[in-house]
Amino acid sequence: MTKPTRARMRSLLLGSLLAALPVLPALAADAPALDGGPGPQLRAGSLMLIPAPANVQRGNGSGITLSAGTALQADGEAAQRVAQQFADLLARSGGPRLALASGKASAKDGSIRFEIVPTFRDSGEGYTLESTAQGVLVQAGNETGLFYGATTLAQLATGGSNGVLPAVQIQDAPRFSWRGFMLDSARHFQSLDEIKRVLDAMSAHKLNTFHWHLTDDQGWRMEIKRYPKLTEVGSCRLPAGDGGIDPVTGQEYPYCGFYTQEQIREVIAYAAKLHIQVIPEIDVPGHATAAIAAYPELGSISTPLKPISEWGVFPNLFNVEDGTVTFLENVLEEVIQLFPAKYVHVGGDEAVKDQWIASKQVQQRMRELGIKDEMAMQSHIIKRLETFLEEHDRRLIGWDEILEGGLPPQATVMSWRGTEGGLAAASSGHDVVMSPVSHLYLDYLQTASPNEPPGRPTQVNLAKLYNFEPVPAGLAADKRGHILGLQANMFTEHTRSYARLQHNLFPRLAAVAETGWSAPEHRDFRDFLARLPAQLQRYRAWGLAYAQTPFEVAVGYTDNRAANTVTVSLSNPLGYEVRYSTDGTAVNAQSPLYQQPLTETLPARVQAAAFYQGQPLAAAPTTAAYTAQSLLSRHSQELLSCVGEKGLVLRLEDDGPREGARTVFTVDIFQPCWRWPAAQLDGIGSVEVRAGRIPYYFQLAHDEPARKFEKAKGRTGEMLIRRGDCSGKVVAQVPLPAKPDADGFVTLRAALPKGVSGTGDLCINFTGDTRPAMWVLDEVTLQK
Repeated sequence: MTKPTRARMRSLLLGSLLAALPVLPALAADAPALDGGPGPQLRAGSLMLIPAPANVQRGNGSGITLSAGTALQADGEAAQRVAQQFADLLARSGGPRLALASGKASAKDGSIRFEIVPTFRDSGEGYTLESTAQGVLVQAGNETGLFYGATTLAQLATGGSNGVLPAVQIQDAPRFSWRGFMLDSARHFQSLDEIKRVLDAMSAHKLNTFHWHLTDDQGWRMEIKRYPKLTEVGSCRLPAGDGGIDPVTGQEYPYCGFYTQEQIREVIAYAAKLHIQVIPEIDVPGHATAAIAAYPELGSISTPLKPISEWGVFPNLFNVEDGTVTFLENVLEEVIQLFPAKYVHVGGDEAVKDQWIASKQVQQRMRELGIKDEMAMQSHIIKRLETFLEEHDRRLIGWDEILEGGLPPQATVMSWRGTEGGLAAASSGHDVVMSPVSHLYLDYLQTASPNEPPGRPTQVNLAKLYNFEPVPAGLAADKRGHILGLQANMFTEHTRSYARLQHNLFPRLAAVAETGWSAPEHRDFRDFLARLPAQLQRYRAWGLAYAQTPFEVAVGYTDNRAANTVTVSLSNPLGYEVRYSTDGTAVNAQSPLYQQPLTETLPARVQAAAFYQGQPLAAAPTTAAYTAQSLLSRHSQELLSCVGEKGLVLRLEDDGPREGARTVFTVDIFQPCWRWPAAQLDGIGSVEVRAGRIPYYFQLAHDEPARKFEKAKGRTGEMLIRRGDCSGKVVAQVPLPAKPDADGFVTLRAALPKGVSGTGDLCINFTGDTRPAMWVLDEVTLQK
């Protein structure tokens, strides 16, 4: 499909948001201002810093005001490097450009001095910062701590402070040693410059671990000189549908990319200057399709494979032969030569064992080794890799599935399926990084806004991220030191652009940073929200395209066609105050404060924006316009799944055009059905549905039986309309065409029989399993 739908064109008129009423409870649940208490509010003594420091002592008056003439003082190469990094960050964040002064001076002459003190009480990442009217002194026991002190000072001088520093003493150190972020470069590839910009933003948030997911079913992104086919073959895949076709030539247009070893060294060196360790991940024994496509002898089946643009859980596993383990050791040898970090991540997740179970060769090998089952076989391979890594002075880390079948003695567990795996591993004396999918996966959407990019509608919002506690309450006190910290993960199935990546990461990484750095007694979500607008100002100075959706106004509505009115509800997902206008005037800090739903006569137009301390938080106000005709239509994202939690609802984008904006559909991939709750059918004679067709690009493994497609009567299937219960009587149906129109869509009209009236649920679904494609609903309109 290549052309925008009418719903897409209509959204340009609506400006930002036209969400159905069922969205509102989910929004309200995380909005502090909606629970009867105050909204974002600074605690006494708080500074506009993220993450919050461990100890702050406010002084009287203010410190110096930074200007281009403010001198930077530093002795020794390490302190001078930090001073220069401070100058760069300050200028990049909207402050003045400062220069390193020559000669010695104290921090009492209006200058800023950075010092590394060998006898400093903290030899880790801690620092002290003292700001007075005479100047600023930042001290630490090493370059890393001094760097974090410089990062704090750059925040004090920006974000709306106009360079005026407070009089303050700060003693600060992180709670956890592992404050991580994982980026998946295997499914979608990021340029070297984009990786560096992510590292810049990480360091400005005091995050110190970059977990680089470099191999998966969809691509092998790291050059291995001993095995050149890994990138010659494994780094290219063909995008599904129109996205894989050159619109000019009509030829296949593969999606390719990998990092040379020289580029990887460049990234590692760049990260090291920012005091970030880079942890590589080479995934085994599953997520291995790209590698097996390059070297088929590594696989567990004889069927030729190739990297493809499908998402989910693939069945393809490395086989269990000694030669394959040797291959993996040879790969790890080159990985170790490149990456100086202590840890190497070997994956271990989602390795469906069906191929091993069916393979006579694998079963024979298990008997030879005396291994009882397939999980123990995976454990055997992981233990061999751990031994290899230990011999090379490295430590193995893997996803929590490596617990199954027995854990190697020195292995570290990254707990992603919840906190239970981390609790079990730490209780057994293993180090753990907490990374549960429920709280720390950034490929999940962060609000219910229809302006969110494609992804999983289940929300990991700012409140959920911030309130996550990495140390389980049930973990014994003497085992809590095994919790190294936490990590947010960004898998990139739906993240095909850097703009979309920035949207998914920020401001949520700010919440991750504070959870990893600040002690529980110093964390307060309302206080965090009061400090967040200053961070947004720094983001804008950096040119960082952070998500607008948490700062927009969510709109819900109910309509009364008989009375020719619409009742509009407004809220901000984070509880910031909302101001609005209904008379066409621009919304500003003096506009009416929203306090209760607005009932307006049609046609109606509502503009609204969220504010903090008189400043708008989103780049543009939300505008919602309603007419009698527009209220007869709903887009797929305003509808519900017919089967509720039994299905798997995703926001999926069209397969074309190859570049640029694509239409987004909300669809239950287990059962393509849509429900319009409380549809008003009085006076309605037919239902018009604009439907599209997109590739069905999912590997479901053991979830395949959950797919429930209603059996088709005709060769190409039907669109069915039901009233009330979505499993009830069909009131109208029309046949589906063999293929959509030239623009990739088709308009279907189903006449309703006489007697179908009143208010109740309207259910729409498509029959037949049409894989490798699927019909999706774009927009439904009631016709009089």
